[in-house]
Amino acid sequence: MRKRTKNAHYKQLFVFAFGLLLWFLPTPAGLTPEAWHLFSIFISIILAVIIEATSIFTASIIGLGFVIITHTLTAKQAYSGFSQGFILLIIVAFLIARGVIKSGLGKRIAFLIIKRFGKSSLGLGYSIVAADMFIAPAFPSNTARSGVLYPIVQALSSDSGSKVADGTRKKLGSYLMMTSMAGLTISSAMWLTAMAANPAGAKMAKEFGVEISYGSWALASLAPSLVAFIVIPWLLFKIFPPELKETPDAPRIAQEQLEHMGNVHKNEYIMGFTFIAMITLWIFSDSLGLDKTAIAFLGLGILMLSNIFTLDDLAHEGRALGTLIWFGTLYAMSSYLNEFGFMSWLGAHISTLIMGQSWVIVYVGLVLGYVFIHYFFVSQTAQMLALFSVFLGVGVSAGVPAEMLALMLLFATNFNAVITPQGSSANVIYLSSGYIESREVYKYGGLVTLANTIIYLGVGTAWMMLIL
Repeated sequence: MRKRTKNAHYKQLFVFAFGLLLWFLPTPAGLTPEAWHLFSIFISIILAVIIEATSIFTASIIGLGFVIITHTLTAKQAYSGFSQGFILLIIVAFLIARGVIKSGLGKRIAFLIIKRFGKSSLGLGYSIVAADMFIAPAFPSNTARSGVLYPIVQALSSDSGSKVADGTRKKLGSYLMMTSMAGLTISSAMWLTAMAANPAGAKMAKEFGVEISYGSWALASLAPSLVAFIVIPWLLFKIFPPELKETPDAPRIAQEQLEHMGNVHKNEYIMGFTFIAMITLWIFSDSLGLDKTAIAFLGLGILMLSNIFTLDDLAHEGRALGTLIWFGTLYAMSSYLNEFGFMSWLGAHISTLIMGQSWVIVYVGLVLGYVFIHYFFVSQTAQMLALFSVFLGVGVSAGVPAEMLALMLLFATNFNAVITPQGSSANVIYLSSGYIESREVYKYGGLVTLANTIIYLGVGTAWMMLIL
């Protein structure tokens, strides 16, 4: 523990020295000192997260203090992210997700699917991913969904005789854990509200004249997500196979759990109604002129009136407040980097490197580069905030269709999550189970990411060229 703390302090000193060096370097031609100084602070925050010098929350609040104290941003500018409706939507949806878990609705849906489709290891893998995809619209966090899915996967593994303690993790548990973890990459890419970075990216895309609605996202992601759903569990079954191929007891386990839960109770009905109503209103919000955040607040209010979500629950949701702070902070910095001209300056330099190439080559190169660079990020959202506008700007200037590139980059923010053990915070809970080892994630998670990239870049691009 002491050695780990000492290493963290060395990393923190390195980040501070790196940021200080950038700060005092001459401002590059074409940039204002404010833009360069803001970049110095922003990239230092990202570096601290990448090398795990500290958490994204800690790095963000320190950066927030620096940008104000150094007069790089005014207090009003630095705090502007906290007033964004889409960020409040993410936070409220986190709280609603707590209601889904607490009410038991999430587990009931998952067990019903497993009861129907879980007679073999492969079928069980498909059923877990299907359950994830079904509940994903109400969860703005793949980490939150993993909190629902992980206990189910662990129970199914253990009750099937696959345990870490006795060396039988590969009998079934390793495959199910890896499949569930990989499934999160598909479900998060399928729905606008399935991951915190998605609505943020959609908001940023507006700066390029791209309007991404709940419906347009779902339509664009439909074909590649369904193909990925078919391919990924099967692929893992072939390259990371369970020793137990048939699981005839899984439906029985699910039935026992359902019987233990009893009949659908009032809270589940209320949660289900609220769930369906919110999804429906979000889908038609643009045509009806309704604010998505207001819909979320109304849904949360219904849950609080029903005592499904209480003030006591709110007291235990510190992660939501933490997300509001670091997300709002990084969003504000990213926005002002763009406003100060840094993004266009960087985009111009990258454009010079690819000048003369066809837009198809630029498009493929940008997507592949965006996927590969996730090796150096421990946060999908941090990568999106740091690179999305830059990559999109370069592509648009090269003639790439803006809406297609914006959607593909946002899909990639999700489908590249298992490229490393630290590629998503959702990965951590699966790794902590002991059923999966880090080296296995690098190997098989990398292969899943490669498959996802081929599917989304191939099928997804062809599909969007038909519908957009």
